[in-house]
Amino acid sequence: MARELLEGNRAMAEAAVRAGVQAYFGYPITPQTELLEWMSKRMPELGRAFLQAESEVAAINMIYGAACTGVRVMSSSSSPGVSLMMEGISYIAGTELPVVLIDVMRGGPGLGNIAPSQGDYNQIVHGGGHGDYFPIVLAPSSVQEAIDFTVMAFDLAEKYRALTFVLADGNIGQMMEPAELPPMQPVDRPIPDWAVRGAKGRERRILSSIYIRPEDEEVTNLRLLERAGKIKENEVRYKEYFLDDAEIVVVGFGTAGRVAFSAVRAARAQGIRVGLLRPITLSPFPSEAVAELAAHAQAMLVVEMNSGQMLDDVLRPVAGQIPVEFYGRLGGVVPFQDEVLTEIERIAHHPPTIEFDPREKWIRRMKEILN
Repeated sequence: MARELLEGNRAMAEAAVRAGVQAYFGYPITPQTELLEWMSKRMPELGRAFLQAESEVAAINMIYGAACTGVRVMSSSSSPGVSLMMEGISYIAGTELPVVLIDVMRGGPGLGNIAPSQGDYNQIVHGGGHGDYFPIVLAPSSVQEAIDFTVMAFDLAEKYRALTFVLADGNIGQMMEPAELPPMQPVDRPIPDWAVRGAKGRERRILSSIYIRPEDEEVTNLRLLERAGKIKENEVRYKEYFLDDAEIVVVGFGTAGRVAFSAVRAARAQGIRVGLLRPITLSPFPSEAVAELAAHAQAMLVVEMNSGQMLDDVLRPVAGQIPVEFYGRLGGVVPFQDEVLTEIERIAHHPPTIEFDPREKWIRRMKEILN
């Protein structure tokens, strides 16, 4: 199929339609409202279910019910809206249902603003809902990846009966780029043997996240943990750029990773031996790849549009082998290429030492810059 100029939000919506989503429930919130608007047009004209709920709380519980029937279901929101969904998200995870959720992140905390941010990392990757659960989280850095990862999300959700997120910052949702949409997939799929579709003529099926006996809850938690281990064995994804001889490794996801790639290329043009690791799966995180790079590199730089939420997932596998520096922008501010390039040059010309928390140095530098 030919490439066309597509906006990220509408592209993800159309990708979900073509992936065979059968029901969408959501609520408008900037910067993802265009996704909901596109679904409001496409789903009814295809005879599929669309409903703008009265709130994000209502939407996620509608998703919960629809997912129990075994059909492909999806919702989307942005940071404060996803916060409202968290109780239902935990119920979905505890009931072991395949659900796809798209979070187009905005500035925060609180109501914040509608500018792009990556401040939902901890909420999504490490489970903002209660209890122990382990979602799959995919982080696109372009409109094409947003399309591809939306389709992939449905396949992964069904393969593992797992909650699967596409975690995109507001830039990805709002930008327009040439991209290619996938072919339309059939909607009619075999009904899974766990789905609730009426019990006439067979034994009843019950789907629940309630386990009154602690011993039963523990068994469920162990099953979720074992499944997370299988996902980690099979589904870790990341992109590598210029890492064969890299002495400095930059780590960034989404828009921050995209900006970092431009800075890495500019630094390479200066003769600095630097490369980029861009995680695609934030959960499961590519910890083994980070550890392997730490064994050969001299330093790492983590770039994010938050206060260093992914930084902790990098520090853990590095395990103090090499210095790890951090550069972040907050509140919806997007870093420029030159900012990241300056950080790479600083590390190359003035090798850092290992610090317990790289954020402290970064905070001091940011205060000097902003003042």
